[in-house]
Amino acid sequence: MFRAVRPVLLLLAVAIPAVVLRLTGTHPPALASMLIFGLAVVAASFVLAWAAEAAEMDISGGLAIALLAVIAVLPEYAVDLYFAHTAGTNPDYVQYAAANMTGSNRLLLGLGWSSVVLISLYVASRRSGRSVKALVLETGYRRELGFLAVAGVVAFVIPVTGEIHLVLGLLLLAFFAYYLFRAATSEHDDEPDLIGPAATIGALPTTTRRIVVASMFVVSAGMILAAAEPFADSLVAGGQALGIDQFLLVQWLAPLASEAPEFIVALLFAWRGKGAAALGLLISAKVNQWTLLIGSLPIAYGLGGGGVALHLDGRQIEEFLLTATQTLLGIAILLSLRFPRWAAWTLLGLFAVQFAVPGQSGRYVISAVYLVLAIGAAVHNRDHLVRTIMAPFRSTEELAAAERADELVKV
Repeated sequence: MFRAVRPVLLLLAVAIPAVVLRLTGTHPPALASMLIFGLAVVAASFVLAWAAEAAEMDISGGLAIALLAVIAVLPEYAVDLYFAHTAGTNPDYVQYAAANMTGSNRLLLGLGWSSVVLISLYVASRRSGRSVKALVLETGYRRELGFLAVAGVVAFVIPVTGEIHLVLGLLLLAFFAYYLFRAATSEHDDEPDLIGPAATIGALPTTTRRIVVASMFVVSAGMILAAAEPFADSLVAGGQALGIDQFLLVQWLAPLASEAPEFIVALLFAWRGKGAAALGLLISAKVNQWTLLIGSLPIAYGLGGGGVALHLDGRQIEEFLLTATQTLLGIAILLSLRFPRWAAWTLLGLFAVQFAVPGQSGRYVISAVYLVLAIGAAVHNRDHLVRTIMAPFRSTEELAAAERADELVKV
């Protein structure tokens, strides 16, 4: 048993200094805090991700996939909800809540989706001895894509109105609850495919495994909650000390720290030739971010003393618009459940370009490029558009029948 949990203990040891500092009320300099609490978030996030994967041994079906994606992004939620809660009494923190959410979303799609696809196609081409030009998903992923499509279109309300209203938040949370319900009732009979420490823990005897996994959940979640607030504050203070735009530091460094385990798990799956499963995990995470995370922000803001709507300034609106149009392009590309290599390079290229095109006008130009490409991809894949949007509201049998009918028409 010790051999199975040794990597877990090593990572928890990395997080202990942060917990000690938090419990004693010690406040190191900003840069030291950023390092200590950032490492704690990363280490605890890995433990949380391993626990979520190992839990698949005891949670079967589509619900396991959905819950894994939820748990994997909990560290990011802890940081972002702290920013939103603090913004209720300190309006300066509104920008940081928006920065963390938009950064994590664009990182997940622009870097995560594209990297998984490119690695998967490289591995498939090497194994087959011929060039494989597209990653193909199973029809079961259409429902999750449909959930993302509905949420992605609804999210345009935010840049149009310039706020995240409590009513919109509650609707998104209800939609997420419906997503979990459909995931729990979907038919996914695949055996869990665990790797690394998660596989070792998953191989433990049932009772021992459940105790270990439950302990990992509790301890890692506690460490993340302990480190989230000082880590978030250190990013703001550290940006000022380094002379770096605090908005950009919060937007990119915090998501990189919290999403590192999720990215690594997805990339390992892709490297093992499980590209569809890897991309499916990241699609689920995107659904979670676009429903649960955004929906929670106005609630945290209200509980922190704010009003019924979290109001955004011009910079935050352009960031939401850029994120929404990027999401729209990702959805449009995947309507046919095929992710071509050129599309992965396009998403990766546009993600990189945003760092070279600063300013409000540059953001709007890139948003326009995303939107034009999304419209073009949607027109190209128009035969799948209605079926994808309706997928969340159809039974598994109806979806399968629709897919079979489509194949017959092609023949």
